[in-house]
Amino acid sequence: MLTAKQLKLLEYLKQSFKENSVSPSFEEMKLALGLKSKSGIHRLITALEERGFIKRLHNKARAINILSKEDGLAIKNSDALDKNIKNVKLYGRIAAGTPVEAIENPEGFMSIPSEMIKNTNQHYALKVSGESMVDAGILDGDIAVLEKTELVNNGDIVVALIDNQEATLKRIRKKLNSIALEPANKNFETRIFGPKRITIQGKLVGIIRNY
Repeated sequence: MLTAKQLKLLEYLKQSFKENSVSPSFEEMKLALGLKSKSGIHRLITALEERGFIKRLHNKARAINILSKEDGLAIKNSDALDKNIKNVKLYGRIAAGTPVEAIENPEGFMSIPSEMIKNTNQHYALKVSGESMVDAGILDGDIAVLEKTELVNNGDIVVALIDNQEATLKRIRKKLNSIALEPANKNFETRIFGPKRITIQGKLVGIIRNY
């Protein structure tokens, strides 16, 4: 899984190769990402190399090869790299706490690793607001990547639409005549609804964190 900054750097490297046929300098990468020091770029480059997206030639300046995630071979065009990145619609904040109004209009698009998407169903991303899911590793400010589906199992983390007005990110438990929306934080309470009051808008498949 890549963080938002790692993805941004990978896309910048791809664009630089496309325009100049050479990798940018650390200074250029620092300016492009708005970082204060080159040490931050070094950490991002190391992370991308460890995950198999790039390979550095350590004794040469501006020597970075972008690799195909599928076969580990160096690639020279953006179309091959695009196989590793998918663009999904990014919506406003989803509550991991007190529910907010259902989200309708996307803010734009979010680039995510294609390995997050295991099938051909539609996916989308939401910004997480609140701390009710922290014990499940979902923090305030994270980006939740979701599969758009109503087919979920007990224990899945879902986006639940309550009374066609409020949307919230919670773990679901279905019973015969009720649906429980469970937080992952002991400071929040489980909420229980009749089945007709809840519509499932998606199932969590991944989290992207901007460090």
